[in-house]
Amino acid sequence: MLVSHATTKPASFHVPGHHNSESLHLLEKVSEQTKEITDRFKPIMEIDLTEISATDDLHHPEGAIKDAQSLAAKCFGAEDTYFLVGGSTSGNLALLLTICTPGDTIIVQRNVHKSVINGLKLAGATAVFLTPQFDKTTGLATIPSLDQVETALMQYPKATAVFLTNPNYYGISIKLDAYADSVHRSGIPLIVDEAHGAHYGFHSKLPQSALAAGADAVVQSTHKTLPALTMGAMLHVQGDLIDRGSLVQSLSMIQSSSPSFPIMASLDIARAMVQTLGSELFQPVLDAVNSFNRWVNNEQLIVRTVNWDEELEAENIRQLDPLRVLLYDQTGHLSGYELLKELEQHGCWAEMADLRYVVLVMGIHMTEVEIGKLRVAITSIHSKYNKSGAIIVMGTGTEKSSSTEIILKDSSGIGVPVSFARDHIVKREIASMQLRQCEGLQSAEMIVPYPPGIPLVYVGERLTVDTISQIESLATAGAKFQGADNTELSTIKVFIDQKRD
Repeated sequence: MLVSHATTKPASFHVPGHHNSESLHLLEKVSEQTKEITDRFKPIMEIDLTEISATDDLHHPEGAIKDAQSLAAKCFGAEDTYFLVGGSTSGNLALLLTICTPGDTIIVQRNVHKSVINGLKLAGATAVFLTPQFDKTTGLATIPSLDQVETALMQYPKATAVFLTNPNYYGISIKLDAYADSVHRSGIPLIVDEAHGAHYGFHSKLPQSALAAGADAVVQSTHKTLPALTMGAMLHVQGDLIDRGSLVQSLSMIQSSSPSFPIMASLDIARAMVQTLGSELFQPVLDAVNSFNRWVNNEQLIVRTVNWDEELEAENIRQLDPLRVLLYDQTGHLSGYELLKELEQHGCWAEMADLRYVVLVMGIHMTEVEIGKLRVAITSIHSKYNKSGAIIVMGTGTEKSSSTEIILKDSSGIGVPVSFARDHIVKREIASMQLRQCEGLQSAEMIVPYPPGIPLVYVGERLTVDTISQIESLATAGAKFQGADNTELSTIKVFIDQKRD
């Protein structure tokens, strides 16, 4: 549709203001540098259109968008699929607005993306937070146990849904079949934020998708692991527990009234690639990653990848995404943040780091050639830091916790209901205080290490000694934060209208 329209050489008398890139001609004459810029952007702008009779309307699709969403539903195994131009964030927000009315209770794992917390606020919902399990190999948080979920369902029989995040940012997931069965016995939907698993289910070596496990609504960031433009995501729905009419209304509130056509087109391209090529699309990168893992762990290097306990996979306790590679310094000298900087100095840009690990996201295009640059970087880092020639292993790595782990390990399994009604927040007295003086007070801002975007503290949560210590450790190590006015976190905003606990 977009390419076809562009080939007609249309005269644009509508938005956007670049008018099929024609306005760029005024800039490209300025200098060679500006011409290089315009040459890069012109192809995208030529197909960056708006809702005219030659295109379609995301908020009322009748043509190409409707067809593309139907094809995506068939490809990913959903009954209905909705394109998202605001990332998985927009899908999470829309779902929470659909399934929760003010005061409704929803069961949510604690280590969720900040968009889920924001969705709870917008909906005015009450959350019962569940403490996640922790991976035996790495100590990283996954999802709550099935027993926890079932106990919470019994304790809160009026809950409107269960909301899980699976996989986590590190590519660790848990099979959800039993979770879906249990939640459905309570007559409510299982919602899954599967932002990092859009590629799941398309190869025998990839984990099972949440849809295949029986989840009712699944949000996927197509742009994270498939070839779609940034912010391109999909919301998949099946079964009759999600009201489609209400969901469409929620999406219309959350999504832009001027959605990006290039983003939507890229979602269709990503769908076409996995549907046409299937498992063949993933085999080359899987082979290349396997080769890299063997190399880095067989060589006597300070940097290695996680040595996973295969028994957990054999018992279906855990599923691993082979396209997520976790690097760490086995000598314990370099934190994940420091190792990340070393890799960047060699031109290798990773997805994220924490106190222990660097997370690499391997693209479907990658072969031995692309990964060769990573081998060179790791070899160089080894030479720089291993002057003695002897490698002293400092432990398994779990002693350096990541993101929310220290705090969550001290949490009870099922939390007390937490109201996210806005009137509990907006009418309270707030002050900025030194972080170390805030013990026992409730935070007035959300503190979010980003990535991965999982709040260490949500608004209204009481600050403990361990919480403050974890914030200080992350800030000192070089973590970046969102949500706080003071990005260095020497001070934070707290509510001062209640006594300390």
